[in-house]
Amino acid sequence: MDILKESLAFSGFSVDDFDKAKDFYGNILGLDIAESKEMPGILHLHLAGGNNVLIYTKPNHAPATFTILNFPVANIDAAVAALSGQGIEFEKYDGMNIGEDGIFRGGGPLIAWFEDPAGNILSVIEQN
Repeated sequence: MDILKESLAFSGFSVDDFDKAKDFYGNILGLDIAESKEMPGILHLHLAGGNNVLIYTKPNHAPATFTILNFPVANIDAAVAALSGQGIEFEKYDGMNIGEDGIFRGGGPLIAWFEDPAGNILSVIEQN
């Protein structure tokens, strides 16, 4: 079946507060965002490489229990420092080799997790 092969698929996730999401993704993370003109409560993230993500407001929102967005970076130490400077706090999960800086250094790629205001999990991950 080839019907979806050429489709420009996109991902989406919910938040509980549109204004907080708009501020977080647009101002704190500095991403290219646009409000939907047709549908109130919808935010479009326009990411590098032409990737798009739809964020929608949902009254009974429940945060994702997994990482919904990974942001590859060339230097995780610099990314974590910059995001920390924007007030972002990094997660320190029990039983994992996560340093005081919030970076997992326990084998595999270096990664640091953080949450958006709705409790969804995001990460920066070092890729050279």
